[in-house]
Amino acid sequence: MDKTNFHIGRRHFIKGATAAMALSSLGSYGMDLTPNGRALKVGLIGTGWYGKSDLFRLMQVANVSVLGLCDVDARQLSAAAKLVAQRQPKHTPPKQYTDYRKMLAEQRLDIVLIGTPDHWHAMQAIDAIKSGAHIYLQKPISVDVLEGEALMAVAKKYGKTVQVGMQRRSTPHLIEAKQKIVDTGMLGNIAHVEMWCYYHMRDTKNRPTVPVPDYFDYDMWTGPAPLRSFDGIPHRRWRSFMEYGNGIVGDMCIHMLDAVRWMLGLGWPKRISSTGGIYVQKDAKANTTDTQNAIFEFDELDCVWQHRSWGTPDDPEYPWAFKIYGDKGTLTGSVFKYEFVPVKKGKILTGKVRYEREEYPEDLSEADIELHTAPATRNHMLDFLSAIDQNSEPVADLREGHISTASCILANMALALKRPLSYDAINKVIVNDPEATKLLQRAYREGWQHPSKELF
Repeated sequence: MDKTNFHIGRRHFIKGATAAMALSSLGSYGMDLTPNGRALKVGLIGTGWYGKSDLFRLMQVANVSVLGLCDVDARQLSAAAKLVAQRQPKHTPPKQYTDYRKMLAEQRLDIVLIGTPDHWHAMQAIDAIKSGAHIYLQKPISVDVLEGEALMAVAKKYGKTVQVGMQRRSTPHLIEAKQKIVDTGMLGNIAHVEMWCYYHMRDTKNRPTVPVPDYFDYDMWTGPAPLRSFDGIPHRRWRSFMEYGNGIVGDMCIHMLDAVRWMLGLGWPKRISSTGGIYVQKDAKANTTDTQNAIFEFDELDCVWQHRSWGTPDDPEYPWAFKIYGDKGTLTGSVFKYEFVPVKKGKILTGKVRYEREEYPEDLSEADIELHTAPATRNHMLDFLSAIDQNSEPVADLREGHISTASCILANMALALKRPLSYDAINKVIVNDPEATKLLQRAYREGWQHPSKELF
């Protein structure tokens, strides 16, 4: 679909104060973003928890026709198709696919949403872009650094828009905090940032090997990743294994690091170091760290990350959050709220998430929905559509997604190598470290080709 042929239709009315903020702060709006006002043709790869959630938020703010769904779990796929049909005009069911490549070949899709496990993100996004679609891609954009570089090259070559699912940039109360506190200089000289996650989110079981059920294509689910012994359907549990992602750093630090980079206008860290390991949950089969610290060094500013998947949070009010320290005050932010405390006498400023239960009552009956993030995701979708229409960069564009993704990957590499790393994004090497440079691309399973070929 050619961006230059798009036009805006006002057929869909934006509801609620959050949408009004999207209009003023993000330059986004509800729209029919197609020639002649036809519905956008949409497909979803990965029909699990967040894949469906992203799709439903898009369906709430734009005129779309969901033509295809793809998943390697036939039961999950069938259930998702029924839910989508209930939300479609005339209850039209989407076509079901177990191989995303077939869906891309058969349907000329305007937009593809990708909500698969992390090890699939770069390859599926590249294939979808080549098919002619714009992409809403869940974070992280890759599981190794050169996957991300390859994806950036392909998106640029084909002129497609990619919005990365780093929706803190579209979270209304965090937008408010940025505009009211950071941008006005209320923090003063900012010289330190702390970020953390203390959720107990790691699989702590040691599960036995079991037969693969006939409704689940485990070989295709694994794709280019190493093939582990099957110990049950890996939905959500896959995050506990480095074969498929980048651990809690790649899952949770990326959000907070990206929020801080956005708020403070930061680019690439100059140097990244990390320590940690499996210190407590040693009996689990999971191989991601249960304890880890990382330092992302910028000019006269360190951003320090910590996670523990055990014990208690330092502050129960902020179990997953960031804290920006300035010489005039401190800003703490999370997905639920923010608080600014001045150093000297002054007013403490606070803000919190606004739920949109009245504007979008269908949210209340959606299984597993994160009600507090739904407004942010709707805003993120609106910004994505606006960027396509205006041929501009979305708020969480691919470059920003790559920096935040790669920085977290580099933190894990620094942990494994037990030394700090500095990435040269121009030459795509670790500075003065040939051994680390080799780790920028991980090996793919036999039969799959790494997309680094797109760089040469």
